[in-house]
Amino acid sequence: MVMKSVYIHIPFCHEICHYCDFTKIYYQESLAEQYITALGKEMSFYVQGHQEVHTIYIGGGTPTSLSDSQFEQLLKTIVHFFQVGPDVEFTIEGNPGDFSLDKMRMLTHYGVNRISLGVQVLDDDFLKVLNRNHRVKDVYDTVDQLQKHGIENISMDFIYALPDQTLDHFKRTLRDAIAFGLPHYSAYSLQIEPQTVFYNRYKKGRLKKPPEEEEANMYLLLIEEMERNGTPQYEISNFAKPGYESKHNLTYWNNDYYYGFGAGAHGYMPGKRVVNIRPVNHYIKTISKQTKPVLYEEIITRKEQIEEEMFLGLRRKKGISRREFYHKYSVRVEELYGKEIENLKAKKWLEEEGDYIRLTTRGMLFGNDVFQSFLLDDDPFGK
Repeated sequence: MVMKSVYIHIPFCHEICHYCDFTKIYYQESLAEQYITALGKEMSFYVQGHQEVHTIYIGGGTPTSLSDSQFEQLLKTIVHFFQVGPDVEFTIEGNPGDFSLDKMRMLTHYGVNRISLGVQVLDDDFLKVLNRNHRVKDVYDTVDQLQKHGIENISMDFIYALPDQTLDHFKRTLRDAIAFGLPHYSAYSLQIEPQTVFYNRYKKGRLKKPPEEEEANMYLLLIEEMERNGTPQYEISNFAKPGYESKHNLTYWNNDYYYGFGAGAHGYMPGKRVVNIRPVNHYIKTISKQTKPVLYEEIITRKEQIEEEMFLGLRRKKGISRREFYHKYSVRVEELYGKEIENLKAKKWLEEEGDYIRLTTRGMLFGNDVFQSFLLDDDPFGK
């Protein structure tokens, strides 16, 4: 079984952001200790020896919310089960201001070579609205310190179409973000998710997003400015200097296999997706009984695998390779989707270039509608 990547979920946060619906919980020292021990046990259920992978990604929650000793124990656990070397992309998500000097030193010592920094917006007033724990000054300080400690591969994540945000305000955020000269940026429009503070305010009419046209203009501006900056778009929400594309996220978009460890984590193995138990205490309790903390396993049929190949592959700027599609599934993409491809080309949402079928810039604005077109009504494979 060839597993390309490892995702490890750390659910702890010092503050809960008003827009976040990921598996998260307020940091508690003793619970975090138990959780890291449980993570090691979960890894031992799947991994024997010192497994080779291409990427490792620690996400959250907020991995940097862990104490220094817990942070080091987590890294020790990872290098015990997985080979970590210069060819492995090893990413940790972190918040500005959360990296102590000890954490900074640990990064290179344990082979971490990429940081995904949760900036969200470069405006203190908006950061307060989002209930973020950092301020703009922390972003500058953290980037400076990471670079001084030898971490150059830094990604800045931010959110647009925030409540009361204007196009001019987003222009300033883009200008300030680009001025850092980082090799990678991710930008996502705000989604109002159930069971969040923002959702409750939205339902009560106390929160308004910018109009859809304004949001679309922000996205088009984002693409234009990133291209001008030398960090062209390579996926719907991601931009990078050549050679700095996220190898880990490309594992997802290429529909490759990966482990998912931790509460609420998802993994993808041959023929099935595995979803872990979400509540942290239940996750820990299940592992303490020497049982895999699996909530459910979903068998992936060939039909579903092909649908996901289209959804995920079209997120990439280069799109879907006809040749690779045939190599994987022994069927031509036109045999399954010829009519849909022609309809989407007529709408100028899809285009073809050489071997590739890909979204147009306009098509990216209607991505969900495009993806719906690739749901197969019937299972052509009979299983």
